[in-house]
Formats: sequence, C-alpha cells, structure tokens
Amino acid sequence: MSLSQACGIGILLVTLWKFFGELLRKPTIIIDLNGPKKDNWLTGNFSEMFKGGVNYCVELAEKYGGAVRLFGPILTGEVIFLSDPLALYHVVKDQHIFEEPDMFIATNKAIFGEGLIATVGDQHRKQRKQLNPVFSTSNMRELLPTLQPIARKLTSILVAKLPDDGSYKEIDILPWLSRSALDSVCQAVLGYPSNTLEATENDEYPEALRMLGPLISRFIYFRPSVAIIMRNFSPYWRTKLVDWITAPWIPTETMKDVREMRRIVEIMDHGSKKAFAEKKATLETSATSSSSQGKDMMDIMLKANSASSNSERLADTELLGQMNVMVFAGLDTTTSALSRCVYLLAKNPLAQVRLRSEIRDAIRSMSLTQDDFSLFEHDNPLLHLSYDALINLPFLDGIVRETLRLYPPFPHMARNVNKATTLPLQFPVRSSSGADLSAIAIPENTVILISILAANRNRIIWGNDANEWKPERWLSSPGREDGPGMDITLDGVEARSSAPALGVKDGVRYPGIYSNMMTFLGGSRSCIGFKFAEMEMKEILAALILRLHFALPTDPDANGHIKEIQWKLKAFHTPVVKSPAGDGVTPQVPLNIRMVRKEDFAW
Repeated sequence: MSLSQACGIGILLVTLWKFFGELLRKPTIIIDLNGPKKDNWLTGNFSEMFKGGVNYCVELAEKYGGAVRLFGPILTGEVIFLSDPLALYHVVKDQHIFEEPDMFIATNKAIFGEGLIATVGDQHRKQRKQLNPVFSTSNMRELLPTLQPIARKLTSILVAKLPDDGSYKEIDILPWLSRSALDSVCQAVLGYPSNTLEATENDEYPEALRMLGPLISRFIYFRPSVAIIMRNFSPYWRTKLVDWITAPWIPTETMKDVREMRRIVEIMDHGSKKAFAEKKATLETSATSSSSQGKDMMDIMLKANSASSNSERLADTELLGQMNVMVFAGLDTTTSALSRCVYLLAKNPLAQVRLRSEIRDAIRSMSLTQDDFSLFEHDNPLLHLSYDALINLPFLDGIVRETLRLYPPFPHMARNVNKATTLPLQFPVRSSSGADLSAIAIPENTVILISILAANRNRIIWGNDANEWKPERWLSSPGREDGPGMDITLDGVEARSSAPALGVKDGVRYPGIYSNMMTFLGGSRSCIGFKFAEMEMKEILAALILRLHFALPTDPDANGHIKEIQWKLKAFHTPVVKSPAGDGVTPQVPLNIRMVRKEDFAW
C-alpha cells in the first residue's frame, strides 16, 4: 500500500468517524403526526417516495392531510411532509426559524460559491436586495430580443431534420431543449454566445454547465456527507480528501461519478472566473470611454453594484456566486418544464392546435395582415411577438401556468427548524394516536419537507380536478397577480381585493409569488428569476408550435414495442422511455415531429 493510499484510507476513516459521531449525538426527534410506516432502515420513506413519484406524494397528502410524518434517511430521522397553506405561510414568512438545511447550503457553496442559494441571514438579504432590480419587468422586456434568435434557431434546426414530404420523423427533443436553454442563459446572463445549438463540439465551460444538473441529482443522498466535511475540515484538508477519494485506485461506479463531478466543477469554476473577469474588465473600459456594451444580467448587476454604497456593495466572490447560480438555476429547471410542456401538447393535440392559432392571430394583429399560410412555413424574423403581447397571450399563459402547477421543476424543498415552535394548520390533521390537531408542535432541528407537488394539487384549494392538466382553467380567472404572496387571507390576515379567484378557496390561498401556487415558493427565499423563466418558456414554445406539429411516438420498434415516456421523480422530473421499448434510465423525450399544415391552425 502506497503512502497516498494509506493517507486516503485514514482520512476516510476520520470522515466516517465524524459521520457516525454526529449520528449518535443527534437527538431523537419524535413527531406526533400520523403517517406511513418506515419502508427502509437506511433511506426511510424517501426511496419509496422517489420510486412512487408524483402519485405517491399526492396520495400521501390526500390520505393523511397537509402535515404528515415521514421517515427520512438515517442521518435525518423523522421529517414533516408539509402542504397545508397556513402552515406554509408561516414557514416562508419566518425565515429565521425555518431555514435551508446545512447540507443544502454547504453543498451549494462548495459547487457555486457564495450565491443566493448558498447564503443565509443578513448576507442573503443584502444579496437579494441587490439582485431584485435585475429581474424587473423592464429588464425582462429588454432581454427578450436576446432569446428570439435562439428560439428561431432551435426551430430551424428541427425543421432541417424533417423529411421534405411533410411526414413525421421521431426526434428526441430533450437535448435540443437543453441546448437552447443553455444558449439562452449564457446569452441573457453573461452576454456570452455559447452557440451550443449549432456546435458539434462545445466549449468545455458550457458543456460542463449542461452536465452539472444530472450529476447533482445523482448525489442527492451524499449531501449530508458534504455538510459534515465542510464543518469539520479546513479548505486544505477538504481538497486533500477530494484528491484521495477521487483517486483511480478506488474503482467503484460511485467514485467514478465523484471524479466526474469534480472534473465538471473545476471546469465550471475556471470558466466562470474567466467570464467574470472579462465582464469586469469590459465594464471598467466602458466607464472610461464612450464605447457601448451589450445589456445582459451581469452588466445590470455589476453596474448596480458599483453604484451602491460600501455597506451595500457585494464582494467579487459574491458576484461570482450570483453568476454561477443564475446560469445553473435557469438551465435544468427550464429544460424540465419546457420538455414537459411540449410532451403535454403532443399528448393533447386539440390544445396544441388552439395554441398555434392563438400565436398566429397575435402575430397577424401586430405586423401581418395577409392571410398567407406560406408566411408561417419558413424562418421569418418578423414572426415574433413583443414582450407584452407574448406574456399576455391567454392560452399560452394558461399552458405554462398549468404545467408549472402540476409539474413544478423542484417538487420538494427542505427547511430546518432552528428553534422549537408551533405551526397552526388551516385544515386539521390527525396525530399518531388518532386525535385531531389544529396545530403541530415542532421540536428544534426537525426537518420540514415542503411538498410543492402536494400543495399545487390540493383539491380543497384547486378543485376536484386538481390532478388534471386543464390549461383552460386559467382563462376563467378574473385576474392574475404575481406579486409577493405575504398579504394573504390565512387565519385573519387581510387579503387584497384584486386577489384572483383561481387557487383561492373561501379566502384561503397558498403564499407563493406565482399565481397562488408554490412552484417558485414565497417569501425572501422564493425564486428570484421566475419572470425570466416564464418569458423564456413562452418564447421557445411560441416559436416551436408556430412551425412544428408534435405527436407521441406511434411506430413500434423491431420487437413490436411502442415507446412510452415516463417521468421519474428525482431532484428534477426526469423523462425516460419505459421498458421494454427503452432502458428506463436514459433521459429522453422522443416525439414524432412534422411541419405544420393549414388544418393544424383550426380548432
């Protein structure tokens, strides 16, 4: 055994000792709530939750109510599966009590640096105050022209792959949507033309960004170990530990993934620092000359930061962290939501035709008066909508909102209880002994799992058809309001008179910042970039649907099996092709695609 191997084994033993030490020191938390029995001694109910997917999570809430006791992984213990609207109001409001778990913060800091999702307390508040103006409506309006060429390019690439006779061709749209999302965030956030849609061999930096999300989802059970390492080892020993556990002499598949993760993070770190340095240099040059520079989020943020007072100004490490977070947050989440939208439109052809007709009519009303179908057959720079027209298309808006309600990119978010408290409930649940509870006592260090999935499908709030995809439900809503969700009617809190009817029942609604749903959470840790995500989704959908028609696969393979797409619940919703037609593992969304015909506009 070599010296490096001996040192590696030694530090691994120290890490295991720390791990089991924390496990033994962790107080036993008993939660007096009804819930299912433990499925596995190591993973609790979590393995079954991920295996059962959406149905398992929704059935939990329907069977046990808005607060359920679950068994988490061995280091977590009992957790509360929470979807009650009043309880969630207090969770998102009282951030000093309900904070992101240490393992979440530590992992994000190790990967992305000191960005919004890796900071807490006063530092997080200062960062959010500096970033809020970046995502204003006026800035989104100015950023839309950077997305329009990308949406057209994506459409043209898919068109070029189709047969000339107008027949269907099966294409896996997932990698193309991923590439377009990467091009969009690189261009809009960094002003960096990654050109991954056209490139046959991508630059290392954008390719690393695209590969990071799937790798992170595979390491969901390793997050507690990262937190332990971050707490107990200095930066020097952390680096040494990573060196040793990623050495080639540990040949397991898990360690191969760890080595790949390290390689990707190092490439991302190098690329982001280079891009940040170039941005700063460009800003300094433009400040001393009459040269103009393109407008992107980093330009806006750097200018605002340089004009801030010393007490409000963010350090370079924080700005770099924000850049990493904005790029990553806008990549896999948007890809997941977009692929789901296109899949649902392929599954619901009438909705697809209705949407296409709406987009065509809106374009004609703005710039074209001819009733000429040939205008929509070819790539035409005139075939796009202004920001206000795009955002306010009623049926497109309904499709995006309904998809994000039923299939939020992040199905669950965790919170750690920093001190013992009591959470009131809007709807009573039962204790472990069967007694009715209108409030639950929560011990310190309890983990709360906010079930965005269950909240967005609550039949009491959304109706008996809450589990059905019905974009037209949003057309009957008298108004939409996507402002902060804190001033809501929950147990005596006065509501605004303009509150929309959809997602509200007897004055009760969820405290989300987006259409009364919890998709982007609420409060000071809500998703700051949801307006950009909504705009990007709508622009790409409008470009695709105008020229292309999508359908589910219908042709059997050599063994007579037709491909059926299944969405697995991981860190994100991951689409795969079910066995026996597929391997049930490889992410993909194969769809039949052809050029649109005149009849595809009539509904």
